[in-house]
Amino acid sequence: MARPPALSPLPQERGEGAQRHRGETFITSRDNALLKDLRRLAQDSDAHRKQGRVWVEGEHLCSAALARGWRPALGVFSTSYWPLALAGIAQAAIKNVVIDDGLMKGISDLPSPAPLAFVIDLPPAPALLPDAPTVVLDRVQDAGNVGSILRSAAAFGFAQVAALKGTALPWSPKVLRAGMGAHFGLRLVEGLAADDLAALQVPLLVTSSHEGELLHRAHLPWPCAWVMGHEGQGVSPELAARAAMALRIAQPGGEESLNVAAAAAICLHASAAGRA
Repeated sequence: MARPPALSPLPQERGEGAQRHRGETFITSRDNALLKDLRRLAQDSDAHRKQGRVWVEGEHLCSAALARGWRPALGVFSTSYWPLALAGIAQAAIKNVVIDDGLMKGISDLPSPAPLAFVIDLPPAPALLPDAPTVVLDRVQDAGNVGSILRSAAAFGFAQVAALKGTALPWSPKVLRAGMGAHFGLRLVEGLAADDLAALQVPLLVTSSHEGELLHRAHLPWPCAWVMGHEGQGVSPELAARAAMALRIAQPGGEESLNVAAAAAICLHASAAGRA
């Protein structure tokens, strides 16, 4: 399980269009500095690296973070939602801001933005755990695929995800939404080079469309590190050469290949079933 992060100072929420009441701050101006920071967090894929925090939008993701013991540094609520938040979820954050409904909708790039969000401070970049069951993402570029793989990793008992350079950033807003809360129970290590995987002491398993042992007949090691490759190119030759096993998924229907997220779900489930 990912450990709750240490808290760091937030951007100053005072300034133009900000008024403090019983402890919460009300923001009514689109020129407010905090509002601009929140918009960047919600829309820019690498803003979390610059600010050291992430935008967690909507009741499901906020509840998932709280369930895993993460304490938000800031609760963000629309004016119309604020009376509901006061009855419960607003108590979870260290500070709260209440934003005019029209301005709140402008923070997110979603067609139907949620009326509540958390800002959560990220922990320092973790090192790879050498013995942890791991999923390695080798240049998986689609945010939806990365988020789906994180969900499968969490569901099937893989504690760590190692994202190589060229992979969609795990803490980016689109991956966070696609992960549906899986982030908060995983150890996420991003920006790695292939050589960094030498720290892993578990066998690497790679998949191929046409080569290797059939997955349903294989005896899979545990713990292990499954490598999921680029949507078009697959696993890099460098990583394939390091693998302890190469496996393929039986496809009696005759399709050329599976989507990487679908393949990951099948492979990770096979490992979980093998343990059982």
